[in-house]
Amino acid sequence: MTIFEWFIFFFLIQIIHFFGTWKLYELSGEKSWKAIIPIYNAIVLLKIIKYPRWWIILLFFPVINLLMIISIWIGTLRSFGRNSLKEYFLCIISLGFYIYYINYNKATKYGEIENDKPKSAVEEWVTSITFAVIAATIVHNYIFQPFIIPTGSLEKSLLIGDFLIVSKFHYGARIPSTTLAFPMVHDTLPIIKTRSYLKKPQLPYLRLPKIKNIKKNDIVVFNWPADTVRQFFKKEKGVKKPIDKKSNYVKRCVGLPGDTLEIKNGLVYNNGKLNILPDRAKILFSYSAYSKKGISSKDLISFGYKNFNRRFRISNITESSYNILRPYILASFNDNSNNFVIITKSSGIPIDIVRKLGLRIIEIRETTKELVLTNEEFKKLKKVKWLDSIQRNINKIKTANESFFPNKIPFNWNEDNFGPIIIPKSGQKINLNLNNLPLYKRIITEYEKNRLTVKNGEIIINDSKTESYKFKQDYYWMMGDNRHRSEDSRFWGFVPSDHIVGKPVFIWFSIEGINDGIKNWKIRWDRVFTTVGGKGERTSYLAHFLLFIVAWQVFIFFRKRKTKK
Repeated sequence: MTIFEWFIFFFLIQIIHFFGTWKLYELSGEKSWKAIIPIYNAIVLLKIIKYPRWWIILLFFPVINLLMIISIWIGTLRSFGRNSLKEYFLCIISLGFYIYYINYNKATKYGEIENDKPKSAVEEWVTSITFAVIAATIVHNYIFQPFIIPTGSLEKSLLIGDFLIVSKFHYGARIPSTTLAFPMVHDTLPIIKTRSYLKKPQLPYLRLPKIKNIKKNDIVVFNWPADTVRQFFKKEKGVKKPIDKKSNYVKRCVGLPGDTLEIKNGLVYNNGKLNILPDRAKILFSYSAYSKKGISSKDLISFGYKNFNRRFRISNITESSYNILRPYILASFNDNSNNFVIITKSSGIPIDIVRKLGLRIIEIRETTKELVLTNEEFKKLKKVKWLDSIQRNINKIKTANESFFPNKIPFNWNEDNFGPIIIPKSGQKINLNLNNLPLYKRIITEYEKNRLTVKNGEIIINDSKTESYKFKQDYYWMMGDNRHRSEDSRFWGFVPSDHIVGKPVFIWFSIEGINDGIKNWKIRWDRVFTTVGGKGERTSYLAHFLLFIVAWQVFIFFRKRKTKK
């Protein structure tokens, strides 16, 4: 919506409000003209229904204002003697127009609410639920929000099954641009699996003041710029989403606005210097391990390594037994039922299931295995006697492709050798030509809303021939620590500053095997109540938290006891 359209919308709301409440203002002892004055009418109404007048501030925050309006409707009903759950329901489903009936009903009387008057059970229930949702939405949108790590792109810095607390205020809480949305859910309503928001009207981008800038190597939560899926992990026809309803991603920021970034043999360089990672960053690369005798899964597990696949040959598989094994199978190959090969995770097939099904199953010892390792794990594995060799896989072959950003054939970058590329900064001007246009075309058209065409070899932006472009906002380069198993900026490019959501600060819970069913869940106690950032080894503050809770309860107990005396 344009500013003019918002003005018209705001003006219509004032007219609707006036004709629906002017008599109620009179009945409460106020002048009816006060119902038509924007903002002042809301202050007066809050006074009438005995709500704190500073709550008017909440009416200017998207999503929260919807909840506040419902609360004001209910408060208005209560103030004029309408206290039944039926009337609350009628008011909400009529979008507040039930108040018109009360306004023009000659029997309506103003009954000033006394603060010490006990509320009915219905009033208590509705009031408690309403304000609990409002408070939770304020915290969720503007202070911090819980997230869960669903994929292994940041292994082993953050693990699948880590439950994060993400600060919204570190980088400046973003005002939701989607004005009509279900509170405290993202893009999809649970259970019914439908869209949780209306695409229009949309507010322009706006952030609250930040307390710090994004620093190099910070882990950042952001909205996936290339998102065209309605539900995460579900393939379907592409959809177009508002920025704040795009899927949430978490990656490490390895390139800041204004940097020239290049990846050489898998290592990131900023402005020609190797990017030095913090203590807790655990970068993973793909390695090929070889043993002419075959690599034993037992040896790998005893070494403490679990991130590998295993192959089994089953000689008596049936359709029914295959269906039982299906949850453990990553892939399968077969010539016939007597030569059926399956691939599983390192945990393999539970022995009790093998025995129950009477399977004749043998693990295939592979001479070569693809392993994903940290540098420390690689150094340790180099020393073991049961491997003949191990080396890092580096993609040095450059071929023109569309797989990597900017997803155009003339570019021949890959996951290990990429760039150099300039990361745009707000106010920075670059020279544009047909060679570098693919790098910045999406920024110019999609993120900064310009019209761009190429005609007779000339670049035309907003109907004007140009040889340069000045960027309107900052951009970042985000990558996963699991370098060969991460879909990140190498695939879809820059992350605009208006897509930034927040900073992960705390792991409040962590479950190993969270995607393997509840019976396979294991709590990682060493990660519970630990910080995401910081120097040195991760330290759990769970004991400190529990001690604080006990001390607080003891304090309350003795204070109550002293008060009674």
